[in-house]
Amino acid sequence: MAHNLKLKKPLAVFDLETTGINIQKDRIVEISVVKALLNGEIESKTFRVNPGIPIPIESSLIHGIYDEDVKDCPTFKNFAKTLAQFLTGCDLAGFNSNRFDVPMLVEEFLRADVDFDIKNRKLVDAQRIFHMMEPRNLAAAYKFYCDKDLQNAHSAYADTMATFEVLCAQIDRYEGVKIKNENGELYEPIQNDMEALHNLTASKIVDFANRMAYNAKGEEIINFGKHSGKRVVDVLTQEPAYYDWMMKSDFPLDTKRKLTEIKMRMAFGRK
Repeated sequence: MAHNLKLKKPLAVFDLETTGINIQKDRIVEISVVKALLNGEIESKTFRVNPGIPIPIESSLIHGIYDEDVKDCPTFKNFAKTLAQFLTGCDLAGFNSNRFDVPMLVEEFLRADVDFDIKNRKLVDAQRIFHMMEPRNLAAAYKFYCDKDLQNAHSAYADTMATFEVLCAQIDRYEGVKIKNENGELYEPIQNDMEALHNLTASKIVDFANRMAYNAKGEEIINFGKHSGKRVVDVLTQEPAYYDWMMKSDFPLDTKRKLTEIKMRMAFGRK
């Protein structure tokens, strides 16, 4: 299968099957990646994973993967470096990926002590495009854009291939289509350009758990609790113990890393 995406980097479209939806406590049981290359070709890899914890029956009934299926599979840590190498230099895409798949993947890499930096990657979420342009789930998107029924839904490979085809079809359908923004002005949100799609679907992420966000001025603010709406730099300045509390509490490693980056930036005088 070939593609018509205009790429400056390879684009890795991926999907996860997991033990549940808690980024901190749950684990990956399957990951499938379809990598679109600059020459128009694609390649794919699928990994079954021993999560190291029991798979709840309610999760197994969704994706069809049971403890017995993964008991002899490698743990994520066993192949994390291989996976990171396969994703080297790639932008990332998925379906609801910025809210779940990317945060879960980043957390697994952090637990495995593998450096997986996403700062220089574009993040494209086909669900955001779908909900913006045709407000509905992946099976409906696949039927709408590709006129196909999604077979083996919740198989990582089937979902990944469907997401890849949906993304390509979205770009074909919407490139050049004008819609109104919040000010009633016409603009063209969808372009065959990963940076533009990143800006559309992922540009306002501070940490994947959304414990911090950006205000209208582009400054990081606390997004929960008693300090909600306050600038992170102000909270850390006025209540230094807040940093230690967050670092010792049950927050995702990614959130703690981003908070530390802000703290270090303050230490070097860059607010």
